[in-house]
Order: sequence, then C-alpha cells, then structure tokens
Amino acid sequence: MAAATIGLQFDLPDAVVVRHDLDAAAGQLVRTVSDLTGLLEREVVPLEHACASCAVREDVLPTLERLGALGRWGAVVAHLPVAADGLSVCRVLGWDPAAAPSVRIAGVVAALDGTAALDDLLGDEILPERDLGTLESDRRGVGEVLGGMVEYADLVALFGETPDAAVELARHLARPGALVTRDWPGLRADRLLPGLHDHDATEAWVGEVHEGPSRVGEGHHVWSLELVADRPLHPQRLRERVDVLGGGPFRSRGCFWLASRPGAIGVWDGAGGQLSVGLQGEWGRSRPMTRLLVTGLREDDAREELRRVFGECLLTDAELEARGPFWDVAADGLEPWLGPIHRVA
Repeated sequence: MAAATIGLQFDLPDAVVVRHDLDAAAGQLVRTVSDLTGLLEREVVPLEHACASCAVREDVLPTLERLGALGRWGAVVAHLPVAADGLSVCRVLGWDPAAAPSVRIAGVVAALDGTAALDDLLGDEILPERDLGTLESDRRGVGEVLGGMVEYADLVALFGETPDAAVELARHLARPGALVTRDWPGLRADRLLPGLHDHDATEAWVGEVHEGPSRVGEGHHVWSLELVADRPLHPQRLRERVDVLGGGPFRSRGCFWLASRPGAIGVWDGAGGQLSVGLQGEWGRSRPMTRLLVTGLREDDAREELRRVFGECLLTDAELEARGPFWDVAADGLEPWLGPIHRVA
C-alpha cells in the first residue's frame, strides 16, 4: 500500500497524506500527516473501546474534514491500517455528506502484493498468523478481509511479478467498471479528482442481498458461480455440509434463508476455508432467498460438487409439503454461530 500512496502523492497536485497505523497490543492508533515538504504532524491516539475499526473511523473522519477545511491542499490521501478497509468511512460520507462537508470520496484504492495475491485471496491463513489483526481477538481470514477490500475498490493495483491468474481473479472479485492494473498505472489528476467512486454501484455490488443481474463468469483461469434458491435451507443439512460450501480455496459471499429462522437474513462471508456467518436484519416485505457468489480457480474447479451439495441442503418438495417453508422451532443447532432463536410469543 505504501507504493500506491507514494504514487498518489506524486500524481495528485498538492496532496497531503494521512496515515493511520494500528498497534493493537499497545492499544494505540498512530496518525501521521505529511506532504512533499515532509512530516507535518504525528499523534498517538489511545484506543478507548474494543472496536479498533470504529476507532480508526472516528479519527479518520474529523482529520479528513480538518485538513480539507484548511484549503491548503488539492487532495487528501487516507492510508488506512492494513486490515482496516475504507468501507465504513465511505459509507458515512456517502450516506451523510454533512459528516465531513469539506471533503468527498474521489476513489478507493486496494493495493495487493501481486506475487502473493492468489494465496492471500484464496488461502486459509487468518490475520493473527500475519500479525495483521485490528485487535488481538481479530481472527478473520486474510482472504475474507482482502477480498472485501478488492470488492469495494474503484482501483485495484497489483504490485510485483503478478501471474495472469491473479489479475483475472481480482477482475472477477472487483465490481464491474473498477480498474484492475499491474503496478501503479499513474493516474492523472483530471481523471481521479472528478471521482472514480460510485457509491450506489459499489454498495449494490458488495451488498449481502444482491437483487441485480447474474454475476456468473468464466475466464482462462477463474470462474464465478452463483448458488441461488427461492426455498429455504435445512439447518441440520447446512451444518453438516458447510465444510463443502464454505471450505476450499474459494471466495464466497452473499445471503441465505433458513427454514428455522424464516424472518432473518443470513449473511455469508468467507475465503480459503475461513467462513463467517451471521444474521443481519429481517426480510420484511422482501422475498426471502439464498444467493451465494462463489469464485475460484479453474485448477480447483468444484462447481459441480458445490451445486450438488447446495441442492442437497435445500428443503425437498416433501419437506415443504409436510412442514412448509417457515418453521416454528426452539433450536436448530446453529446457535453457536447465529445465536438463539427469538420466537414470537
């Protein structure tokens, strides 16, 4: 990311760089501000609560507004900690521009080590194994975090000796219209400053509940598959087969619908065999569904098995006829991951 930041600093006129470095062990957030004249300020901010990502956001936004309001620089480059993505900052500014009225999001850049991109995006390492966690308890997968960054970015830059498969994988993960390049392409200010970032298009691409067109695709090295159903998943069979659907060297994300939790939106986010699942809101008047996007390499082509296992996890016609799609149960065996079932009295 440092190479991309330096590239931006030279490409943009009168740019100032705000860099945040997180020391989870010491409970500190270090903020530095610099431009081409040198270091302008350095401040150590104590982490006052458990959410390190929240702490980063809470310091970034007022700092961006303060620097923007000075009118001294033509652009502000925000360099976030490695495991902290820009999504939360961009969402605040996208939904409430008054939160920092002197600045706007021109573009979101994800910089990857191209030589390690395939392993980073599809491998099974977790953040603590790389000393990258935003907290000591942060056990997210490296691929889960990095995949999310690529999916949200307006520009993905892969540095070093990058294989064609890694470039193609990044293109499959990135939203349509995002730029994917080897090394730093050199962006003219007249291209970047008007704005590469499309907030609505980005949110539609990364949203857990995707109602847009099919995202199925296949290239020389990479495939993308969608697992879609308008009938619910059987909780026990999902638990028994989640190692297939959520395991392996794939990136997978989306929403799911459980018969045992019919009103709740299940969210799915995984990579390289590391999987996070949870509940996020209610279906309400929306039609419940399962829609998972899975991306992998052709050398590990498991599409046929994924389709088969996914189909086996769905309620059968006989089960639908006998019990219907909305079950009233006290427990479903998924409590360790989804919490207790809240029944309506």
